[in-house]
Formats: sequence, C-alpha cells, structure tokens
Amino acid sequence: MGCRLKSRTTATQTVPREKALLVQVVLGHRDRKEAEDSLSELERLADTAGADVVGRITQRRSRPTAALFIGEGKLADIQMACHESGSILVIFDNELSAVQVNNLDLALGIKVIDRTEVILQIFARRAQSAEAKVQVELAQLQYLVSRIPISRKQQRFQGGIGMRGPGESPLQLRNAPMRRRISDLKRRLDRISKRRASVRKRRPWPLVSLVGYTNAGKSTLLNAFTRADAYVDDRLFATLDTKTRLVHAAENRKLLLTDTVGFIRHLPHGLVASFRSTLDVTREADLLLLVADASDPGIAMQIKVVHETLAEIGASDVPFLLVLNKSDAAGKDQLDSLCMTHHDAVVVSARKRKGLDALKERMVEALLAHNVHFPGEGGR
Repeated sequence: MGCRLKSRTTATQTVPREKALLVQVVLGHRDRKEAEDSLSELERLADTAGADVVGRITQRRSRPTAALFIGEGKLADIQMACHESGSILVIFDNELSAVQVNNLDLALGIKVIDRTEVILQIFARRAQSAEAKVQVELAQLQYLVSRIPISRKQQRFQGGIGMRGPGESPLQLRNAPMRRRISDLKRRLDRISKRRASVRKRRPWPLVSLVGYTNAGKSTLLNAFTRADAYVDDRLFATLDTKTRLVHAAENRKLLLTDTVGFIRHLPHGLVASFRSTLDVTREADLLLLVADASDPGIAMQIKVVHETLAEIGASDVPFLLVLNKSDAAGKDQLDSLCMTHHDAVVVSARKRKGLDALKERMVEALLAHNVHFPGEGGR
C-alpha cells in the first residue's frame, strides 16, 4: 500500500492581491453538485492567480444572453455586491465572448475575466523554462487575437493604385503583429518538438509518464522515486515543465519517469495546443501512471477529465496504471470504496513514501505485459 501527496509549500506573494467576486451561470440541466464543485475550483484558481475571493453569485438560466451572458437583474446584483465588498475584479466560471467581456467591463466599471483567462494568467506566473514561456505566450496571443471584438463600424479601406483587393481593415492592421509573432512561436515550438522526438528515439529505457488532475501529487511522486527536487505546491498548476529522471525499478530494471503539466476541467484548447511539444511525451510513453487524489471527494470526476484530456491529445490508446495517491489523507471507507471500483489500482502515499516498491513492481509487470522490454532483454 502507498500513496503520493504533495508538499505543502506556499509561494510568497510579491504583488498585491486583488479582491474578486466569482460569478457562475448554471445553464440548462447541468448537475448542481458539478456546478458547485466547478465554482469551488474556480476559487482555488483565483487564489493561485493572486486574488482573494470575497463573494460568489450564481444564476440558473436555460441559455445565456448574447450581450452580457447574464440577465439585467443579475447584473444589478453583481454591481451591488462589488460595491459592498470592494471587489475590483469579477471572474466568471463560464467562457465569455469578447463582446460580452467588453459589455460587462463597461456596465460594471471594473475588470471582468473568465475561467480561461485565469488559467492563462496562472500559467504565465508559473512558467520558468524558456520552452514553457514560449508555450504560454503562444496561448495568450491566440487568446488575445480571438478576443478583439469586430465593430460593425470598422470599414475596409478602399483599394488604391498599386494595391490589389479591397485593402485591410483596422482590425487586420492591429492583428498583424500578433499573428506574425504567433507564427514565429509556432515555428520555434515545432523545432523543439522535433528535437525532443529525436532524443526520445535514442532512449534505451522504457518511458513512463505521470499524468493526472492538477495537484494530484505527480511531482511529489517523482521526488519520492528519484529525489528529483521537482517543485511542489498546494496550489494548482505547480508544474508546467516536464522533468525526466531515471528510476531503478523492481528486479534491477531501469525506466525513465517523466512529470507533466496537470489537467483540469475546461482546460483551454489553446493551452493544450500550445503545450503540444510538452505533451508529446505522454503520447509517446510506453506506460502512463494516472495519478489521482484518493482523498478528494471529486476523484471520479477528476479521473474522467484526465481520460477526456488524454483522448484530446491523442494518448487514449497508451496503456495506463491508476495510482490512488494521498492515501494517508483519505478515510478508510473512501479507500475501500475506490479499491472496489478500481480493483487494479495501486494505493500509495508519496508524501509518506508508502507503496512505492509495490508500484515499481506493477510498472514493470505492466510494461512487460505490453511487450515493452528493458535493455539487455531483447526487443522493445
């Protein structure tokens, strides 16, 4: 038995924290519990981004309004809540259009952002390596280009002498530098991806990739196995960069273990695309360790999100082994229920360094079962 838990270190805040109000519109027949969990997760995202949440407002609607996403009555409630709480930021748990953000900004007189922008800001804060910074910048620029509203008053310039076609609009002229930068960043990431692929082809050992919901304890598990000194934090998205270490597994066999960025519900598609070179290691792995937080009541949803994200990045066919981490923080009834549901899972505690030997044995068994051989044993 064993489980892996992250270290509880807290990054020192170097910038003033903003007071934020959370807003969520529950659309259609969305499950109430799932909506509540999503809003609670948004509060954790806001905290990670550097905001102090001072209130929540929810509204249930059959469909959003085109102009504001919310109704006029709820807009008045938000205005009053911001005034009473001193909020200078409103964060929507829903994805807003550029027009809706602009209209809400004007109506409320304070900054309005959505869940996607919060995640992008967290990634920008967490990026450390040159590659991660390029990936985040690409995602941010692609997001910004899509957020510039097209005004009906913008008319295309008339084509003049020596010009072909109707000319360019002011919008196109504003977007041109960003689009050039996006093309440049894509070329740089493509070169990085090709270079990494070339290195991976020459690796002599099997490759095992850690995947899972953000804050499930992947980096702590990597540290427990390899003393990799990977950064761990109790906030979301502590790890953006891949880190690979050699692990001495059972029966004197060796394998490469790689940490990856955590997944989350409604992970922006632009981020997934931008982090393609980082996530390539997941697609090309011989085995995935799907790390889940056994102490989290929402573990079933988190496992579901991880499988959905793996399918999105083209890694759904890679063999996986479910690792129920943080068993030291989970109740006995919770663990028993999880083991009954996932009878092939391995229960570990990375923080307590329990169950690691059993996990190593299971990794070797899983690799051999899928015809992956170790150096000196022939085959691949």
